[in-house]
Amino acid sequence: MTISTPFLRLLLGCSLVGLLACSRNPVTGKRELSLMSTEQELAIGKESHPAVVSSMGLYDDKKLTDFINQKGKAMAKISHRPDLPYQFYIVDSPVVNAFAVPGGYVYFTRGIMAHFNNEAEFAGVLGHEIGHITARHSARQQTSQMLGTLGMIGGAILVPQLGQNLEALQQGLGLFMLKYSRDHESESDKIGVEYSSKIGYDAHQMANFFGTIKRISDNSGQAVPDFLSTHPDPANRNTKVNQMATAYQTQNKSNYLVERDRYLRMIDGILYGEDPRQGFVENEVFYHPELRFQFPVPKGWQYQNSPAQFQMMAKDGKSAMILMLAKGSSLDEASQALVQELNLKVIESKRTTIHGNQAYVLISQQQTQQQPGQAQQQQDPKTALQIGTWLIEYNKAIYALHGLSTAGDFESAYRSFRPVAENFRTLTDQEKINRKPERVLVRAVPRDGTFRETMGALGMPASRLEELGVVNSMRPDDKVKKGSLLKIISR
Repeated sequence: MTISTPFLRLLLGCSLVGLLACSRNPVTGKRELSLMSTEQELAIGKESHPAVVSSMGLYDDKKLTDFINQKGKAMAKISHRPDLPYQFYIVDSPVVNAFAVPGGYVYFTRGIMAHFNNEAEFAGVLGHEIGHITARHSARQQTSQMLGTLGMIGGAILVPQLGQNLEALQQGLGLFMLKYSRDHESESDKIGVEYSSKIGYDAHQMANFFGTIKRISDNSGQAVPDFLSTHPDPANRNTKVNQMATAYQTQNKSNYLVERDRYLRMIDGILYGEDPRQGFVENEVFYHPELRFQFPVPKGWQYQNSPAQFQMMAKDGKSAMILMLAKGSSLDEASQALVQELNLKVIESKRTTIHGNQAYVLISQQQTQQQPGQAQQQQDPKTALQIGTWLIEYNKAIYALHGLSTAGDFESAYRSFRPVAENFRTLTDQEKINRKPERVLVRAVPRDGTFRETMGALGMPASRLEELGVVNSMRPDDKVKKGSLLKIISR
């Protein structure tokens, strides 16, 4: 049976009309196509929250939690969507970040709370995150992605030769969506200025915090080109937010608050950096004091730790390892669950012991998913994902240590994976087991001087001057007055 091209166009157009609903954006006031209802937003937030808590954990500090809820609810009342059931949380992560989930869920890391230097900086970021929710950015992003995908599929149907370039088109759509996301960030910056100003805070401080973000980005050495970033350049945001704050305050005269000292006293003692109880890396070894194990980290590899898993990756990006808890109460159950869940084809397997612990080793490749009735697709042997897995039974739990690379690189990568797994062992060093976390401590400046001189007088090493400068939003030669408050970092 053949279908005419005009009929295909009509069919595609009718499908789009049936899929999409038109609504008015609460922030812009413009009518727009939307695939996500308010009820769906609420459901997404409710479903996402347990996963966020599971992966990051909540930071237990009642006074800070009460503070963000008080300010969050005050801001929610003056927002464009005051009827949403907003919820505000501090998650137990050292990363400097804040994010929002549809339905009114807003999260701040303890890392960003430690880097704010006044209530106004916090309020600006709070307004930015609530702005993502009120402007329905997740719904708009989903709709735009769907339209782009439908457009490409439709184009491939109507103009068959386009199908040959579908991969390139998808890459193009990906770059477009990055720009779309940057537009959302800029829109949320504007909303953040408005919302934080409306509850009485000086939005110029929000701009100042982008200076802190810029320093963190520069010091990490991981800056990406602006056109490939989901966020606008922090330096540009600093300038634009300052301009927006000035314009708002010119039109709305008031005594806008900063509240530096009150905020600093509130965060006095907050955890800083990695919490050693959840594991830490030192001298190319990962230690977990509470679970009492250790294993080496390959030299030069980057790593990231969370309550749910520990990840590390070679700098060239060609190989990585992940440690997590395995499913099952025995090695056999864990291996069967792993093969089934990840759709693995086992190439080799054997039982062994690792420093007295029973273990099971699998070398496998992940198979491509196919629809029922379809033949198994052939994979390129060089690019297929190959996994070396060590299942280790330790202290009544089973740990899975996965080494991942392409099949073409696996032989070389395995030479890095194997020493890591085979040196998984019990942690007995009491100094590591009893390691105390670092904390931000707030101290009064003992005498007039420069920031550099003050940090020295407060016992801070010169090697950490830039880090302390970032935390305090100060430069080495900035002048400080006796009695003013500054942060130091200490155990």
